[in-house]
This record gives sequence, structure tokens and C-alpha cells, in this order.
Amino acid sequence: MRRSAAETREHLLEVAHDLFYWQGIKGVGVDKIAATAGVAPTTLYRLFASKDELITAYVTRADGLYKEWFDATAGDEDRPARARILALFDAQTEQIQPDRCRGCPFLMALAEIPDAAHPAHQAAAGTKRWVRTRFADLAASAGAPDPAGTGDQLALAFEGAYASVQALGTDGPARHARRLAELILDAASA
Repeated sequence: MRRSAAETREHLLEVAHDLFYWQGIKGVGVDKIAATAGVAPTTLYRLFASKDELITAYVTRADGLYKEWFDATAGDEDRPARARILALFDAQTEQIQPDRCRGCPFLMALAEIPDAAHPAHQAAAGTKRWVRTRFADLAASAGAPDPAGTGDQLALAFEGAYASVQALGTDGPARHARRLAELILDAASA
């Protein structure tokens, strides 16, 4: 089956996503991605000049997908902000199930690419800043007197679930993330 360059690029990014996410960025070579995608390495290098460029495209693509998921989950302006915040924690509970989650791809990218000047590191850190801002915005909509502080607390609970699930599973601390969010919101409105 012949694909356009754009379709081939997207196919390579899908394959790279699965391999990088489940096996690690450093543990997966370009040749493995090309072979798994069923394309020649020269085709991959025609679309991505280097593995670093492919990694950056992977993180950037994951960022877009994550933001779409986050906004679709919390974006219904007709619902109260508290319900939208808690909907994120409910959706996260589904998202972090072991068959679907190895942890946060952005935290994993930050751990595997510690160079803060690397574009993939910058993209992953940008996602984390965006999440922090979105929780502050939602906290403001919920009427929190200190939306930045409440947003930080919510972001920490949310990020903590992603961080702990890889080592401790869904029966570990991650199972308390929604309840913690409720307590944070209750304290903010008290």
C-alpha cells in the first residue's frame, strides 16, 4: 500500500509512539522503528533528519493528543468547574490502567532526555507547564481564592498519580488522586 509522505510520517509517529512509550526512547533504535513500520530506514530519514528530530516529533505529537484529551474531558463550559476538574481525575483513573499506561510519557521523556536545551525536553516541560496553567484556570473558574495555589495542588495530585502508577500500580497512591482533588477543592472553597 502506497502512502503519501504525510501519511507515512504519521504512521512512523504512531509506531514510534508505541515503541518509545512501552520500551523507552533510549532503548529503541531508528532501525527498529523503520522495520516495525514496514518502511526503509532511508524513508524514515527522509522524513526525520535524525533520531532527535523523531523524538521531538513524538513528544510534540503526544502533547497535542494529550491536550485534546484534557480539553475534551474538562472543556464543557456548561458544567460547573468543580465537576470538570473531577471529571479529569475520573478519566485519569481509566487512563492509568496497566494495560494502557506505563506512566506519563512526558515525565519519561524528561527522565530520558535530561538536557534542558533539547527540543524534546523543552516540549515535554512545556506540556507540564500547560497542565499547571489549565488547572489554575479551572481553579479560578471554580472560585478558588488562590487559583494558582489551588491549581498547583491539583496539578501535583494529577501528576502524582501518573508518577506513582508505574511502580506502585493502580492500587497504590494513584487510587486516591480523585479524593485528594475533592479535598483540595473543599479546602479552597472553605
